[in-house]
Amino acid sequence: HDGGRRHDPRPARRVSSDNVTWHPGQVAREDRPSAGATIWLTGLSGAGKSTLAIALERRLFDFGWNVYTLDGDNVRTGLNADLGFKPEDRQENLRRVGEVAALFADAGLICVTAFISPYRDERTRARAAAGSRPFIEVWVRSPLEECERRDPKGLYKRARSGALKDFTGIDRPYEPPDADDLVIDTQQEGIEACTRKLLDFVVGEGGLVGPRRR
Repeated sequence: HDGGRRHDPRPARRVSSDNVTWHPGQVAREDRPSAGATIWLTGLSGAGKSTLAIALERRLFDFGWNVYTLDGDNVRTGLNADLGFKPEDRQENLRRVGEVAALFADAGLICVTAFISPYRDERTRARAAAGSRPFIEVWVRSPLEECERRDPKGLYKRARSGALKDFTGIDRPYEPPDADDLVIDTQQEGIEACTRKLLDFVVGEGGLVGPRRR
């Protein structure tokens, strides 16, 4: 496998300087103790993305995979703490997450992400960042009315009152996926059934059947 050296597994992308060069390591993909992949959960606020992501992480870990979850609120406490909620900040938020998920996958981890990611082009960029690594886009679907009824963080209430501007589903659109690999309907099924369906897809049709952690 190229003398143990590996090349950048992600597609070429425009960078801000000509003085930047990808430095390949000496650990090839087949040398990693486990398979790497990105599982991208998208859907409205309150659809159940984070709950499902955390449950899936636990199941995959228990079955022997190295796995980590990136959650929308969590990354804004550190990696993206400098970003606000203007359209350009939201776009940069997802760009960074896509790149980090790709790096995790390159290191042999399964990265589960839970982000509204309302626009198709944002999700397309995240898929492109994954390059040759598996990327599974999961639409966590629930009607706006149901998400608003749940309103776990009180965000819909604030948006309806005008205290929260540009909120997806109220002031901003959500573009349903047209390239999803799986749809999970959290209105029709409970968390256990949804987790089981997602797990079965990921390790079956999704192709995560490679080596697990040693």
